[in-house]
Amino acid sequence: MSSFILAIDQGTTSTRAIVFDGHYQVCGVGQQEFPQHFPRSGWVEHDPEDIWRTVQETIRFALANANLALTDIAAIGITNQRETTIVWDRATGRAIHNAIVWQDRRTADLCAELKAAGAEPGLTEKTGLLLDPYFSGTKIAWILDHVEDARARAERGELAFGTVDSFLLWRLTGGRVHATDATNAARTLLFNIRTGEWDRDLLELLRVPEAVLPEVRDSAADFGVTDESVVGAAIRIAGIAGDQHAAALGQACFKPGMLKSTYGTGCFALLNTGADFVPSQNRLLTTIAYRLDGKTTYALEGSIFVAGAAIQWLRDGLRLLDRADQSGPMAEAADPHQEVYLVPAFTGLGAPWWDAEARGALFGLTRATGPNEFVRAALESVCFQTRDLLDAMRRDWAQAGETVLRVDGGMVASDWTMQRLADILDAPVDRPVVLETTALGAAWLAGRQAGVWPAEDGFAASWRLNRKFLPAMTAATREAKLAGWRDAVRRTLTH
Repeated sequence: MSSFILAIDQGTTSTRAIVFDGHYQVCGVGQQEFPQHFPRSGWVEHDPEDIWRTVQETIRFALANANLALTDIAAIGITNQRETTIVWDRATGRAIHNAIVWQDRRTADLCAELKAAGAEPGLTEKTGLLLDPYFSGTKIAWILDHVEDARARAERGELAFGTVDSFLLWRLTGGRVHATDATNAARTLLFNIRTGEWDRDLLELLRVPEAVLPEVRDSAADFGVTDESVVGAAIRIAGIAGDQHAAALGQACFKPGMLKSTYGTGCFALLNTGADFVPSQNRLLTTIAYRLDGKTTYALEGSIFVAGAAIQWLRDGLRLLDRADQSGPMAEAADPHQEVYLVPAFTGLGAPWWDAEARGALFGLTRATGPNEFVRAALESVCFQTRDLLDAMRRDWAQAGETVLRVDGGMVASDWTMQRLADILDAPVDRPVVLETTALGAAWLAGRQAGVWPAEDGFAASWRLNRKFLPAMTAATREAKLAGWRDAVRRTLTH
């Protein structure tokens, strides 16, 4: 049997399809960006048809790039931007509203009302999450309340909800399979991660009809086969995981205490806590790292809403640089005597602050501040936010103490940024040879389920280090920078 695996990596700003061979090497890539829609301040949407179109086209590009046919593929794995919410018509497969993206804050008032009513502690106990617009549950309710006749149709079973993985699975299988995996279900506010089931009390609280929900399966499972009339061949779909969980798998973070952080549009750090459901006392999230063979592995997660998006803003909004890869050299050229801090709360602040109303701010500007200092402040903001997450993890779980951070995502190609990250964390940072870890994690799930790739231990043995970054900053400099950052955050918070 072929050992080629196709991974669909559907992200927030672009879609990629990547073909991996049996040695976990990339042998074909297709990538396309797609439009972002901002109907109002704090609202972020995608057209689901843009997502579907880019998935179809990138699959073709990746296969052509690899000089393979779809029939050469043993299985398909899917990884996706999480929490982004789509509701579609079961009869036509067409969405009834644009996808509401994870960054969207339109349900902040509903979340505040539920908090004021005392709903958050019970919800957190079951889901490990906080009452925040970030998650899918309140987004579903918003769509059902704002699209004509949607709530009645949902209750009649005419509509389906899914995160992006579930929508793609429906389309790929010609509407035959409405399912998701445990990692994506865990991000909806509706799934009890202790029992592994949709929770009727939570459905009632958030006013979501049970009839719209997908079936929840393991992350490595039989998710059906592609419809030949849709993609040209019948290929099994054998793995699904939300992007951050897939990245942890691609980084082979199988043992408790292993930590990965992905630096893409946002930044997400995931700490494997094994069989332990670790309730956070520091406003981190407790989530499902993955579920294999019916066994749930848990994680602590810290979510930073803006990482690479800050560089995108400087590039596309302020036009301070032409390409993202210019950011490292510009930061290195910045005036070391200027301490400029960017708090990138463009859509609120994530962990450990969770302030949906906070907005971005710059501190420390002088007449001499220029593009280089802006870029350095943007890159350092990612490092400072990661330090905040790591400190919170250490307070929550003693085994997080001396961990080494494995990193991935577009930003980690910058040596300057990774060195500054190690300096601010005062901890080693490991960058792997294979940076496509999110897609690799999805591919591994599919390959494992299809029986053509090895299980955990065999896969972990293949992980290879590209470079280890060790802290080189003096303690005094680090503490001064952290004090400046914490003061900037304090001035930005609204509560």
